Amino acid sequence: MSVVTEPMVTLTVEAVDQLRDYLQEQGTPEAMLRVFVSPGGCSGLSYGMTVEEVAEDDDHVIEQHGVKVLVDQFSAMYLEGSEIDFVNSLMGGGFTVHNPNAVASCACGHSFDTGENAGTSQGCGCGA
Repeated sequence: MSVVTEPMVTLTVEAVDQLRDYLQEQGTPEAMLRVFVSPGGCSGLSYGMTVEEVAEDDDHVIEQHGVKVLVDQFSAMYLEGSEIDFVNSLMGGGFTVHNPNAVASCACGHSFDTGENAGTSQGCGCGA
């Protein structure tokens, strides 16, 4: 596990507030948000998020305003410089990733391509 001084990902104030509130409501205020990338999705790579209480040995741990984000080594390649935000919309609210490494993304916002991932893309299931 490594704690970084220059965060590879940042969180907006809204994302920090929403994450802190969520963790408090769940009774796990010390838990961490894991942000990861996996092959697949309609653009080649997909974002995922989970809440975890323990970091893995190879995780990057990013702490911002009292909340922690975990990023594994594989995902770090694709998430460098990304910003995690919380967006409220008519269809509901949720965390979203603004990724400067993505050259294309699906309308649903859960799938992206860095220009090298066409081989892992799948059909769009988001209705776009």
